[in-house]
Amino acid sequence: MHIVNPITCEQIALPSVITIVQVTPVFDETGALCKYIYSRDTTEHRSTTDPQAVDLGELRQYLQKKAFVFYDASTGGYIAVLIHDPDGQLSFAWLGDDKWTWLKLRCFFQDCVYKDGMLYAVASLGEIHAFDLRGPVVATELIAGWADIFSCPTFYIVQAPCGDLMQVFRSQHVVDCDPCADTSTHVHYTSKIKIFEVETMPEKVVGINSLKDHVLLVGQNQSLCLSAEEYPQLKANNVYVTDDHKYLTFYKNNRRDIAVFDLANNSSEELVSPPLWSNWPTPIWITPSLTKL
Repeated sequence: MHIVNPITCEQIALPSVITIVQVTPVFDETGALCKYIYSRDTTEHRSTTDPQAVDLGELRQYLQKKAFVFYDASTGGYIAVLIHDPDGQLSFAWLGDDKWTWLKLRCFFQDCVYKDGMLYAVASLGEIHAFDLRGPVVATELIAGWADIFSCPTFYIVQAPCGDLMQVFRSQHVVDCDPCADTSTHVHYTSKIKIFEVETMPEKVVGINSLKDHVLLVGQNQSLCLSAEEYPQLKANNVYVTDDHKYLTFYKNNRRDIAVFDLANNSSEELVSPPLWSNWPTPIWITPSLTKL
């Protein structure tokens, strides 16, 4: 596994995928790695299905969901964090580590952010967990419980330029879904976005109605909050979305939900029509960097 800077093409080695708990290597008679055994066991339940043999080039389709690189100012080091299957688990590694460390507390994580030496991760029911990864033992704390929303949304967590944390709720629906139609014709669109300010001291989550002069960018990437004043080509109080539907890997040729959602009138429009990007891999937002790690 490697981190790759798409601008400079710099690559940094990460711990081997076989150090992730759910992955076991299989070697042939010459000692060469030939496949993996992928287990669906998690910290919360033992799978009723047998572990699956997976070819070397296929594991990424079963395992990887979202990856992050964070800088820790107190140590001067970088942390790689991986949200991976089965069931959205968290593993992390400091750059230079020889193995991934599994955070066994919970499953179904969807997004995370690093702030003031703490990793904040949001799970599928909106609960937010904080992890201190700097010591020999990982310390954990529950910052927010289940959200009062029950429509199978996607949750994000993002840090504003002022330092505040925000929890973002996004709901997607299928346009004119005919259950008898070919699934390749299904198009998801963002139908609702809600934003909450996260206060860690005391611990509470408060709904907000506007981003004011800020914008959000969410999808299969590290969530971003930017100032529209600094980036005048972006629309203030809007959320720029790319498609991160959980069934993406099964529908690689479907049209993607790439849009701008206006929080003032709760409506969305396509970013560019017709879309200019390929459908697979799904497009993501990046912040170009020339900095070497």
